[in-house]
Amino acid sequence: MELRELHAFVAVVEEGGFSAAARRLHVSQPALSQTVGGLERQLRVKLLVRGSTGVRATDAGTALLGEARAILARRDQALRTMARYADGGGGVLRIGIPLEFPSRLLNPALAELAEACPDTRVQARHLSTAEQLSALRAGELDMGLLRERPTGQEFDAMLVNRENLGVLLAAPQAAELAGPKGIALDALAGLEWVAFPRSDSPAWYDELTAILHSHGLDPGARPPEGQRLIAEVKLAAVAAGHAFACAPPDWSQPLPDGVAWSPLVGHPLIRRTWAVWPTDSRRQDLGRLIAAFEQPSRD
Repeated sequence: MELRELHAFVAVVEEGGFSAAARRLHVSQPALSQTVGGLERQLRVKLLVRGSTGVRATDAGTALLGEARAILARRDQALRTMARYADGGGGVLRIGIPLEFPSRLLNPALAELAEACPDTRVQARHLSTAEQLSALRAGELDMGLLRERPTGQEFDAMLVNRENLGVLLAAPQAAELAGPKGIALDALAGLEWVAFPRSDSPAWYDELTAILHSHGLDPGARPPEGQRLIAEVKLAAVAAGHAFACAPPDWSQPLPDGVAWSPLVGHPLIRRTWAVWPTDSRRQDLGRLIAAFEQPSRD
């Protein structure tokens, strides 16, 4: 009896069927069925009953489920213990962070993790949504903070932040366009949008451009791929007086003289950030970090 067989059996029971379990484990359904069938032959007992609505564990399968989960948990604990030696004193939790993620959310979550899991070291990387997804699939990240929610069942996701984006403008323009509740998005017609490359976050880019189009704005040509939209680029483009850029109200970058931030009337641009992690992850320190991020969505 091998760990991979126990892992496969647990996945089938937890998912309630072979198709969903195969997607979770990234294997074909026939291969998964063969693995579980081989386990039943080894143990000489029927573990699963297949029905029209899926599969359920037999009495023997229920007994094995508890034992299998305990074995896999001990395996994970052994790996974490060995990681302390391999990493020089603590397990490493690798997370991806997008540009402009608010420190008011990140810092308390990391502080709570440090208190709960003092042996865990956090390795953070600033990456775009697309780069984080690639790194998650390659096993190079344990969790990412993404601007769009992935489709499919290979990842779990939790909404951790909602931001009502405003706009950065040259100060004279902001003063001219601003009303009591901010600036109307359609009042920005004729100005160039300082955009990020679509490849960084395709779904978020498409959502933004659709909203701009609906308010009569021309999003303009797409920026070159690989061109990172950093704060300095935004501010320089806006200060020239021919462009606007999107930014949250609690943007950490100091604004130079001649550039102003204003809210948008009606809050038409809402940027969401999801914590995303592999569905089959069982890391306790990751669970602690996810719990630290868990909170009601903000307007």
